[in-house]
Amino acid sequence: MRGGMEHDATDAISGADPFALFDAWFALARKSEPNDPDAVALATATAGGAPSVRMVLMKDHGPQLGAQGGFVFYSNGHSRKGDELAANPQAAMLFHWKSLRRQIRIEGTVAEVDPAMADAYFASRSRDSQLGAWASDQSRPLSSRGEFLARIAKVTAKNLVGAVPRPPHWTGYCLTPSAFEFWMDRPFRLHERRRFVRAAGGGWTSTLLYP
Repeated sequence: MRGGMEHDATDAISGADPFALFDAWFALARKSEPNDPDAVALATATAGGAPSVRMVLMKDHGPQLGAQGGFVFYSNGHSRKGDELAANPQAAMLFHWKSLRRQIRIEGTVAEVDPAMADAYFASRSRDSQLGAWASDQSRPLSSRGEFLARIAKVTAKNLVGAVPRPPHWTGYCLTPSAFEFWMDRPFRLHERRRFVRAAGGGWTSTLLYP
């Protein structure tokens, strides 16, 4: 990126807790991003290391999740990302907020969330989204758009009243970070980067990186 937003001397990437720093930047993004500040690029890989990436929505985050904190998203477990995470439970995330000219990279391991947590989030979704989760064989070949709409109609007819249960293949995933990298735009491409790595004894170590 070219030189952009001005930053004063107090607007540096600092602090010892990357979760707290993420919260501060995310709060700014929620005020400035026109759409979906919680959108994040999620990269996964096969057991052989072949990568793939797509956008998902982060639905929860913080140090309270799991034993070491994490970032939660939801998906069809039979999707490409679900298959890859089952074979290789490592992933990376990238938040890019153009309005702030900032980005955050997060790397770590991924595990499914507790079923009760997945149930609670699924119950909070709109009914149409719930029905769509049953109708879609995500990432599988589809002969026509009409076939998909017919499946939605069939699922809707079976669930005219009452709560829609969570499909057994639809679940949540929590990425537990082993590293964060914060990037801030500076004029003349003299950007600022700081990487946090989880220390073996707990806590985090950090260092600035050349841009």
